[in-house]
Amino acid sequence: MKHKTYRFLIAACALGMWISCKQSANFEVNGIIAGADGQTVYLENVGLSGTVTLDSVKLNASGKFSFRQPRPDYPDFYHLRLNNQLINFAIDSTEVLSFLADAGTFATSYTVEGSANVLAIKEITLAQLDANQAIKRLRKEYESGMISDSLYQSQVQEAIGSYKEIALKYIYTQPMSTTSYFALFQQIDGLLFFDLYDKTDSRAYGAVATSYNHFYPESLRARHLYNLALQSLKVLRSERTIDLDKIAKEISLLDIELPDFHGEKIKLSDVARDKVVILNFTVYQSEWSAELNTMLSRIYAGYHAQGMDIYQISLDNDMHLWKNIVSSLPWTCVRDPQSVYSQAAALYNVKRLPAIFILNREGNLVKRIEDFHTLEKEVQDVL
Repeated sequence: MKHKTYRFLIAACALGMWISCKQSANFEVNGIIAGADGQTVYLENVGLSGTVTLDSVKLNASGKFSFRQPRPDYPDFYHLRLNNQLINFAIDSTEVLSFLADAGTFATSYTVEGSANVLAIKEITLAQLDANQAIKRLRKEYESGMISDSLYQSQVQEAIGSYKEIALKYIYTQPMSTTSYFALFQQIDGLLFFDLYDKTDSRAYGAVATSYNHFYPESLRARHLYNLALQSLKVLRSERTIDLDKIAKEISLLDIELPDFHGEKIKLSDVARDKVVILNFTVYQSEWSAELNTMLSRIYAGYHAQGMDIYQISLDNDMHLWKNIVSSLPWTCVRDPQSVYSQAAALYNVKRLPAIFILNREGNLVKRIEDFHTLEKEVQDVL
């Protein structure tokens, strides 16, 4: 009898382990969407290289849906899509997520059971949406001339700061969580809220990168994030006692091509060939522009003969004002007609002006200048 009982317990344990393995092989997302009769809800994977649709369900009057998919090897990100509205979530150790939502407020008013991380991601999403709305409103006011450049810049920074305050609550207390990773990569118009080349923001990238590299060293996301953190440190290395030459490649030139005073398109890469280059994003209508250009004139006169040049990008709305000013400047002056929507500025993750970078003779981005009053010394160091 004891032997039978023993064999039964072994069999029961084995069955339990088998069931556990079967359960952990997949994850399930289910729920109810009210008011969505006849509409289609999609389950999509948000990968590093793009979004992939995994499954879809056409909803009936009940609004019920259910998806089952193989569990990812490492924490990964997904969303439910209804029309153009998204519910973001992550899958880590969770097996079942249950959502309740309304079709009209699908992206903002849903509830979820099964994961505290998904609730936290909702908080991050709502903070991102609030910041986006505030910044879009400010841009309309700026473009219509209702607010000055300095007020626009300061209020944009306030909106970004409000988002960061919520995001950092997770990044520094739970750096290994999917919430922290998600918070780090939220954007507005292609610009990351967290600036890779800002000294303070760089620490946030480092915190999450270190945790992901420790807990998920083989994950593609961990490797990608770690490489970004290394790139950030490399740009800031003049202010950090760290040598990354043996473990990270030099940063390639992020090229820009924009029209100059005569309408001829000038490439940054052509100006930067075998030279040390100051790359400057600016607005000539700002109160600090005159002081900055006076300083650039002094630096240009002093170091141009040694192989230093300037590629200055204006984000001014007023083309005629820009032309009047740059007609007397000796360096390369170009203008981005997209103004505050500049893709060139997005490429360099510019959030505030003036933004100044230094490229070395190999075309590598080696410094980001926080205070333009230190620019001359930084140029001397690179030369």
